[in-house]
Amino acid sequence: MTPANSDPDSAVVANEVLRRGDITVIGRIRSASNATFLCEAHLGEQQAHCVYKPIAGEAPLWDFPEGTLAGRELAAYLVSDALGWNIVPYTIIRDGPAGRGMLQLWVDQPGESLTEVGDEPADGPDLVDLLPAGQVPPGFLPILQAYDYAGAEVTLVHADDTRLWRMAVFDVLINNADRKGGHILSGVDGQVYGVDHGVSLHVEDKLRTVLWGWAGKPVDDSTLAAVAALREQLGNGLADVLGDHITEREIAALLARTAALLDDPVMPTPDRRRPIPWPAF
Repeated sequence: MTPANSDPDSAVVANEVLRRGDITVIGRIRSASNATFLCEAHLGEQQAHCVYKPIAGEAPLWDFPEGTLAGRELAAYLVSDALGWNIVPYTIIRDGPAGRGMLQLWVDQPGESLTEVGDEPADGPDLVDLLPAGQVPPGFLPILQAYDYAGAEVTLVHADDTRLWRMAVFDVLINNADRKGGHILSGVDGQVYGVDHGVSLHVEDKLRTVLWGWAGKPVDDSTLAAVAALREQLGNGLADVLGDHITEREIAALLARTAALLDDPVMPTPDRRRPIPWPAF
């Protein structure tokens, strides 16, 4: 099996397997709120694991009445790809065992790999973690004081990491309403991936994220260059591609958020209703 986007050659193979391979369901991911399956895609002697979310298994959402969650997942991938940041694993929409739906390459994580034996998570906090109050280590940013289920005071933190920084900017652009800690995956390839973008790209401000550590901070020039490239691509064909999956108003809102960040390159602050998704993981 090929991990998501581990190297250019293997990623090309895995993408082709996902596009053209036969899909076999291995099991259901029961922690997901909609029908979500772990699958294998087979093409000749090649195989790749993937997440499959059939459109028929989507529960309607009153505040996202148009389109499909699968379409938003694919649109988020297309924005990630246009930015060149490799945040969202390769994602497509095609027919599967339960009908048409979203397929996304599985991300192998240390200690949880489907194919590798002996990988162990690194010592220390996760990229997003709950730590005892007053024990925030160097290289981490405190987000929220809270109480755990036992009543102990804890601090929600995330790493001061470039990979998360780009994800935070990406979430601002796609207006991600559900960036939980569990939607941030550390791959065995050293990449950090974001998943579960079905509630994104709304026209109204719905940003809810655990990545508030850079609130009010300026956006650097290299990041802005990628955002400018996204704006250019939106005017040169990307908007038409996105139009197959989200509405014209949502595309216009995406373009407006892109322009707003370029005009005022400062990260937003959590002065809004429900700025953090709950539970946070």
